[in-house]
Amino acid sequence: MREEVKKDFAGTLEKIAAMGYDGVEFAGYWEDYRPTELKKILDNLGLRIAGSHIPLDMLKSDLLQVIEYQQELGNKKIICPYLLPEERKTKEDYLRLAGLFNEIGKKCKEHGITFIYHNHDFELHRFGDETGLEILLNETNPEWMQFELDIYWLKKAGEEPLTWLAKYQDRIPLIHLKDMTDDKEEFFAELGTGKIDFKPIINFGRQHSVEWWVVEQDKCKRDPLESIKISISYLKSIL
Repeated sequence: MREEVKKDFAGTLEKIAAMGYDGVEFAGYWEDYRPTELKKILDNLGLRIAGSHIPLDMLKSDLLQVIEYQQELGNKKIICPYLLPEERKTKEDYLRLAGLFNEIGKKCKEHGITFIYHNHDFELHRFGDETGLEILLNETNPEWMQFELDIYWLKKAGEEPLTWLAKYQDRIPLIHLKDMTDDKEEFFAELGTGKIDFKPIINFGRQHSVEWWVVEQDKCKRDPLESIKISISYLKSIL
């Protein structure tokens, strides 16, 4: 909804709520609102916060300020959404990141917030017998660090999502649901329109620690509001 919220933040949230979404996951664009104002809008619409994506640079430079804003907003989950190419070239880079994530996660926990990392496909690059994502998972303290697995990016990297869910089932409170077109392009698709079978993923998540199913679509080939309506209609049909 990035273009929609630029034009009309509150109005877009109202349309999302009207479609039957239980909450939203933020990725910026709230800067014009004080947290109390934004919380009031959400409360009036009956929307909860699944989490907020915060760039790593902000987490390194302004962590306490970020935590304070999110606390006032009523958000309990801060998510690191991306790593720049120069931050993730080698195994040593991932080991350093794991150390940094432990520091950030420990501080977040001290303030009652869960710190989470969101994957793409580049973390599935192997360094010997481990992928970058495995290094992050294995070298961080589960008490301080959780993960938001993105089903599309796992499939894009040739991985089986259920394998990752089973192996790290107690560390995945959030899951990004995003379909993949059944062609050579393997583009982002609305749920239920592509080739990913979400039913076993949903069934597994229900039995374990998944708190939120987050509909995400990086780019849309139709009106984004139409896209999220298609996705939630499908999701409700299998829940």
